[in-house]
Amino acid sequence: MASGTVQDQLEIKFRLTDGSDIGPKVFPMATSVATLKESILAEWPKGNDNGPRTVKDVKIISAGRILGNHQTVADCKSPLYDVPGGATTMHVIIQPPSEKEKKLKNQPQQNKCMCIIM
Repeated sequence: MASGTVQDQLEIKFRLTDGSDIGPKVFPMATSVATLKESILAEWPKGNDNGPRTVKDVKIISAGRILGNHQTVADCKSPLYDVPGGATTMHVIIQPPSEKEKKLKNQPQQNKCMCIIM
């Protein structure tokens, strides 16, 4: 590859909370964090019941910062943490369901019917 091409992309591996990794995989510098999250969802280990259901459930941490969906890979690149020729490690956490979602999930479905006789 030409040196200009290598500078336009970053090799990233995603470290999951159980210590396993997804990747490494090469992403162009213009790739959004939202796209990284979609890639993580697509490659999430099968059979893991605690996995994310949507992109909103995934949080990516790089160099101690939680990355926003609008940021790009270029925004995440840091000369202090990136090793030339090595993959950049980003940590992935799954946002637990909110208390409201937990309550809705644990409540039995109730059918409510109302009649008004006039």
